[in-house]
Amino acid sequence: MCGRFVVADVGSELVTVLRVDLEADQLPAPSYNVAPTDRVAIVLDSAKTDPPTRRLEPARWGLVPAWAKDVSIGARAINARAEELEAKPMFRRALDKRRAVVPATGYYEWKHVPGPDGKLQKIPHYIHPAGGDPLFMAGLYEWWKDASKPDDDPDRWLLSFTILTRDSIGEFGSDHDRMPLLLAPDFADAWLDPTTGNVRDILDAAIDAAPEIAATLDSHVVSKAVGNVRNNSPALIEPVD
Repeated sequence: MCGRFVVADVGSELVTVLRVDLEADQLPAPSYNVAPTDRVAIVLDSAKTDPPTRRLEPARWGLVPAWAKDVSIGARAINARAEELEAKPMFRRALDKRRAVVPATGYYEWKHVPGPDGKLQKIPHYIHPAGGDPLFMAGLYEWWKDASKPDDDPDRWLLSFTILTRDSIGEFGSDHDRMPLLLAPDFADAWLDPTTGNVRDILDAAIDAAPEIAATLDSHVVSKAVGNVRNNSPALIEPVD
């Protein structure tokens, strides 16, 4: 996954099927060019209540573990390989108790194709559900405390996340060797539940089911303007020749 995605809607219109109990007062605005370190809304189940409360919260893309000295480590943890989570200290604890769903409208990949001069060039493609439904990407989240800020500073606690990936499937394998691990709503409930004990079984089942979701996806070439993070408008997802 190359590190850009789209969230064209925010709030309940994006996550109705996930039955969110509580939405944060201030959610990030829609974005057609979400880049690492940007904030988007993620879905998580808070274990502080019984039963857990399902919340929609703004979070920074790029996982910052609780033990990190500063937030810069998050830029190197925007994605996590689903098959390697238990072996990675950065992700192991979050896999156990802090799992998230990252709702999106679609995502971008860059495909290498021969140009007029015979040299390879990168052409951006927008990948999205053909029927217009949202995508649900499996993720992990962490809370990080900025010890330099006072207890009453609302920015003292940072919520961050990473998106899980798997081997690319079918036609998308020609775009990139990895793709987001997409979840069907049926898997999302078990994935989010912090009391779930057989996390690897759920994860493996979701990986096995991913080809069915991938079969519902469509893609088209979009403007190279998406390569500049300062560009952000609906025009970025429009097809181009």
